[in-house]
Amino acid sequence: MGLFSGLESLGLGKMKGTELYEKDAAKEDVKGANSLEKTQPQKKEEDVLFDKKYECPVCGKEFTSKTIRAGKNKLLSQELDLRAKYDTADAVKYDPVVCYHCGFAALGRFFKPIPSAQEKLVRENICNNFKGLKMPEAEYSYDDAIMRYKLVLATTVVKCGKNSEKAYVCLKMAWAFRGKAESLPADIENRQAVLKELQDAEMECLKNAYEGFNSAFSQESFPMCGMDETTVTYLVAELARRIGKYEEAGRWISQILVSRTASERLKDKAREVKELISKEK
Repeated sequence: MGLFSGLESLGLGKMKGTELYEKDAAKEDVKGANSLEKTQPQKKEEDVLFDKKYECPVCGKEFTSKTIRAGKNKLLSQELDLRAKYDTADAVKYDPVVCYHCGFAALGRFFKPIPSAQEKLVRENICNNFKGLKMPEAEYSYDDAIMRYKLVLATTVVKCGKNSEKAYVCLKMAWAFRGKAESLPADIENRQAVLKELQDAEMECLKNAYEGFNSAFSQESFPMCGMDETTVTYLVAELARRIGKYEEAGRWISQILVSRTASERLKDKAREVKELISKEK
C-alpha cells in the first residue's frame, strides 16, 4: 500500500514511493555543514569593534572612539552586581568616551550636550590642563579602559554631576579592575601582589559606588542611570554585601523580596544575595 497510496485521486500520484525520512547521504551533507561551522575561525575582540564618530559637546571637534557592534557580542551571563559577561569582548572597556582634543569624558549614555555652567567648569578644570590621550589602534586594554574611567570620573566630579552618575562610573570602573584581575597571565611577575592591588582598587570603587547610590536614593528621581527603583534597590543591597555592610545589605534585600513590582528574575537574584549574606555574616 504505502504511506502515500490513494493520493493519486487527488492528483498527487507522484508522491508514491517518496521517502519519508532523509537518507544517510543527506545526513552526511548536514554533518559536513556542521563541521564547516565548527571550523570557522573564532571571533576576535577587534572583529566586533568599529570606530564610532562623535562630536565633542565642549570643544566642538570630531573624533572617534571604539565601540562594540550591535548584536556581535553575545551575552553569556550576569554577575550578582549586574556585571555582564560576553563571549568576545568585555563591553565595560568600551563604555567611556573621551574627546582626544580637549579631554571631556563621559560614559556613552551621558556623552551629550551639557549646560553652559557645566561646560565652563569642564573647560577651566579639564580642558585647560589636558595633555592629550592616544587612541589605541586595535582593541582597548584594561589599563586603557581604567584610565578612561578615571577621566570620566574626573569630568563628572568637575561638572558637579549627580551622585548616581558618579556612583555608576565607580561601579563600572570596579568591573574594569575585576576584568583585569581575571585576565592576569599566570606567569606574571609578583602575581599575588598585583592581584591584591587590583582587588583593593576594585573594593575602593565598590565602596564609592555604594555610597553614591545610597545617597542618590533619597535625593534623586528614577530612573537612575537607566535603572528603575527596584533595580537600584537590589544593586545597593549587593554592593553593601560585597563591601561587608551585611546589616544594610539585609535591609535593602528585604525590600526586593516583599516588593510587588520586582520581577521574579530579580527576586531570584535577591534570594541568592540573601543566602550569601547569611553565609558571610
